Amino acid sequence: MAKIIVFNNDLDRMETYYRGENEPMPYNTNGTLKVKEFRGSSKSNILWTTKRTMQSWNSQRYIYGSPIPVGFAFKRPYEGGHGNQSHDLIHTVEHIKICNRR
Repeated sequence: MAKIIVFNNDLDRMETYYRGENEPMPYNTNGTLKVKEFRGSSKSNILWTTKRTMQSWNSQRYIYGSPIPVGFAFKRPYEGGHGNQSHDLIHTVEHIKICNRR
């Protein structure tokens, strides 16, 4: 069970949720992002995000139209996230979307 802390930008306050690994993240639409995907290989039992981040995920997932591999996107810097790999993931997703339009 993960403790998930979400900053609600609309209310300007923190919210706390407790979710299992196979449950969707708070503010996630249609269960497209499970807690275990958000967690990745992080060992922390406390995860945090913002409501706007989850809403952005929802809109990007809808536009993309199929599962998006999360990879390193949500990892803390000391866990190996926010490096070249997270940028490569974004580039790969954008590249696939552009190629599919042709």
